[in-house]
Amino acid sequence: GCVLVVSVIEQLAQWHNSTVKAAMERLCNYIPGKYQIICHMLCCIDKEMNADVVCHSLKLCKRDPGQPLCHLYPPPKVSWFSAFLKATDCGSFMGFSSVCAFPLLANLCEKIKYVIRNKLPFEDFDGDKFSTFPTLRGYHWRGRDCDDKNATVYPGRRPDNWDVKSDSNCNGIWGVDPKDGIPYEEKFCKGADSQGVVLLGDSAGAHFHIPPEWMTVTQMSAKSFANLPMAFTDEFDWPQFSEITGFLNSTIGGWTDSLYLRLRSRNRCNHRDLQNISQNGIMYFPTNMTVYLSFSLARNQLLDNPAIVIYATIGNDVCNGNRDTLAHMTTPKEMLSNVVQALRYLDSRLPNGSHVILTGLVDGRFLWDNLHDRFHPLGQLNRDITYSQIYSFLDCLQVSPCSGWLTPNETLRNLTSEVSLDEDATGQPSCMEGLPVCPSAEEWQKMGGEPWQLIEPVDGFHPSQIAGALGTSITWQKALREWPQVLGKENPFNEQIEAIFKDQGGH
Repeated sequence: GCVLVVSVIEQLAQWHNSTVKAAMERLCNYIPGKYQIICHMLCCIDKEMNADVVCHSLKLCKRDPGQPLCHLYPPPKVSWFSAFLKATDCGSFMGFSSVCAFPLLANLCEKIKYVIRNKLPFEDFDGDKFSTFPTLRGYHWRGRDCDDKNATVYPGRRPDNWDVKSDSNCNGIWGVDPKDGIPYEEKFCKGADSQGVVLLGDSAGAHFHIPPEWMTVTQMSAKSFANLPMAFTDEFDWPQFSEITGFLNSTIGGWTDSLYLRLRSRNRCNHRDLQNISQNGIMYFPTNMTVYLSFSLARNQLLDNPAIVIYATIGNDVCNGNRDTLAHMTTPKEMLSNVVQALRYLDSRLPNGSHVILTGLVDGRFLWDNLHDRFHPLGQLNRDITYSQIYSFLDCLQVSPCSGWLTPNETLRNLTSEVSLDEDATGQPSCMEGLPVCPSAEEWQKMGGEPWQLIEPVDGFHPSQIAGALGTSITWQKALREWPQVLGKENPFNEQIEAIFKDQGGH
């Protein structure tokens, strides 16, 4: 992260023909106020010190004994050692752990760690795991609570007395039709097979995304960073646009199409019934699966509607940052144990009529094949940084999102895909329909697109917004053909429900 920020400052100076100090001030003016500390820390940059030197001097980048000195750029003209010494006056960064040492902040930090670890809302006054606040695991991740002072009111529950007096399930349908005295919920939703969507996923399911405009200086402005606070408090994930639980119009390229939106369109009674329980870097080991779900899943077997649960760890069980990456991959035996344990737990928690859909692991060779020789956003200005260089830099730091696929070693890429296929719990080929890899690439090329556009441009690893929308379309067509009973029937009262929403000033 430090190397990226310093690189952007240096490129801003080049693009605007200014000093580094002026470029830093320009970037700070772009960034929203309380986040400006990020750039003010970098006071010590000068033209003899590239981003690698600066970040090592700030002690944001450090290495263990015996680890190579990782760098993205060639060493500066002056010796590395003298440049490093020159930078030692910059001091070191006071990180999250140091800030949390202050007594007044200790409790707040512990709460933030707790909600992130357990995928729970930071602001949840009634403790029902739903919130009226968008980020910090709020309603970008789960349906929006409509009464955060009442733990019996939340999205997904079966209506209380047909919601004659209030909206107990937050789907916007409540009250009584004055023409015939029948509650609207009973009239429109009884027998409609109402059901929610729950995703158990990794960073692809959470929809990890770093906007490329944050590091493309030729397009950079204050508008580029307007969404920084939201992205930061959503852990740089965008579940509100994702292919399973997305519900807002995308602002990050492409369009939003999701399983939740398709089910909601099929039956408006499903409004707000969504949960995205995904985590960047998650691997489902048997020791923590039950604990993970018991804290995070919000579904009462007796009181709530059934749910469609998508179990989608599509890459992280073979992706790790270890030097000996093959030795640290989840084995097929472990994968089977994980899946069976998860299914048993879900069977004990989900209401009758629920379904679980397992997705396979992807074939990540698609990533290297389509990106390695292209210029990364950071290399667009000077045509100097390719994805291959980014992959090697991250691998050296042992923070690569997938060292088995993001590597020039073709043998290792092939072996990683073999493990991925062996682990696939569904027994289907790794290029799964409905996952944004091979089938989506074919569909996208038919539409005139390029395969590389299906990959996140900054990390070069995750599916892009376009890939997610294409994946939804393919998955939905497959589901209509093969699993019509899973999707529930189409509600004949959808238009009347929409009219009620509009009359009440809702949407």
